[in-house]
Amino acid sequence: MNLQKYTLLTFLLFSFSCAKLVDIEKISPSIVLDIRYATTNNFTKTKLYPSAKCFLQEPVAQALDNIQKELKAKGLGLKIWDGYRPHSVQYKLWEIVPDSRYVGRPEKGSKHNCGCAVDLTIIRLSDGKELDMGTEFDNFTKKAWSICKDLSNQQLKNRKLLHAIMKKYGFKSIKTEWWHFNWKEWDKYPILNIQFEELE
Repeated sequence: MNLQKYTLLTFLLFSFSCAKLVDIEKISPSIVLDIRYATTNNFTKTKLYPSAKCFLQEPVAQALDNIQKELKAKGLGLKIWDGYRPHSVQYKLWEIVPDSRYVGRPEKGSKHNCGCAVDLTIIRLSDGKELDMGTEFDNFTKKAWSICKDLSNQQLKNRKLLHAIMKKYGFKSIKTEWWHFNWKEWDKYPILNIQFEELE
């Protein structure tokens, strides 16, 4: 393949990938956002995103909208902490926590870099409070592991509710973080380094 064709193909792939990333607020505006990496209220104590936006691949966003609708009937809803993450930010996170149990190796990329991973929890619509899941977001202890049983009955029940409804709509959990879910078809999407300013 000559350079001109390669450049054109790269441009087309970039454009196609960019078009698939959507703002969750435009798909499901009732979902609450608490994008921690747009603030200093995260484990890095550094603001890594320029704005508190959540971008995701369109099928991921549509699935979350379906989850939100089902939860609403129970007086519950979703709160999202993180969605799409530019690949450049992955390197910054790895510098602070070089542990593949919690941060994807930047050379391989993260599902977040594809717009196919989401960090979230469930809240009560009546007062906006999060259901008690046993730990806070970005807790790096074994108590935050999805398989942890050292929790109260209510905490276990809350986690079971979260994991069951996410699985129902095509998401898969991971071992070390109860709040992290990967879209079932994440491997169909490329690693992206599109900045928030470009998406906005």
